[in-house]
Amino acid sequence: MLKLQGNLHKMHTEAGPPVAYSLELGGQRVRLSDFLGQRIKIDYLQQIECTHCGRVTRKSFSQGYCYPCFSSLAQCDRCIVSPETCHYHLGTCREPEWGLSNCMRPHIIYLSNTSGVKIGITRETQLPTRWIDQGAVQALAILRVTKRYHAGLIEHAFKQHVGDRTNWRNMLKNEVENIDLYQLYETLWPQVKSTLDTELIADAEEIASADSSLDLHFPALAYPTKVTSFNLDKEPRVEGRLDAIKGQYLILDNGVINIRKYGGYLVSLECGG
Repeated sequence: MLKLQGNLHKMHTEAGPPVAYSLELGGQRVRLSDFLGQRIKIDYLQQIECTHCGRVTRKSFSQGYCYPCFSSLAQCDRCIVSPETCHYHLGTCREPEWGLSNCMRPHIIYLSNTSGVKIGITRETQLPTRWIDQGAVQALAILRVTKRYHAGLIEHAFKQHVGDRTNWRNMLKNEVENIDLYQLYETLWPQVKSTLDTELIADAEEIASADSSLDLHFPALAYPTKVTSFNLDKEPRVEGRLDAIKGQYLILDNGVINIRKYGGYLVSLECGG
């Protein structure tokens, strides 16, 4: 029996197949994917610490921040969720140095298949982690641009043809049909390109190819037919057999928990048996 205690953070991942998942608690790391088929128990110890500054907070904002950090950090600004609203170029970024090192860097526009096809963007250095975290079973990098703002504008144009959201329940059920992402890109890009201004077109480097689509496989013994979520704020104990891990979810035989949602929560973890 393995026992650890510490504050939750998103799980570490290593590309597979299958993807390997590890969770770090209290300075120790446990490879959770090694415990498939065994019982695990998570107890919430009624304390939350901000994942950025460490301040004890009664409520977690944006997956792990205290309210002062949520209100002041650039990484918590609206433009992180809606990159087409980036205002760095207007001189109003909350943290210009952070924006320079994170947003003024090459970004990738991609198509992925989570519960169906979706469009998305991420920093070039975040692949394939971004695809793993969203539970994608297929992914294709299609365009490279020099800054997040341009990626957001192009993503917004693609959203007129394809969605940018995942049906997380269907993703966890693994109810996903195979899609030819490259063929879809070849169909959509000329339509999208015709709506873009010359600056965006000049910045968009086409990087997709017929053989560059990535298939992702997740550690799983079984997927649920019905998805029930654990809520640590209402029920502080999660306990059951670990059947699968996908995205940032632990899938137990009696429910699922989104580990990333509870960033900063102080918990004890028992694995094995």
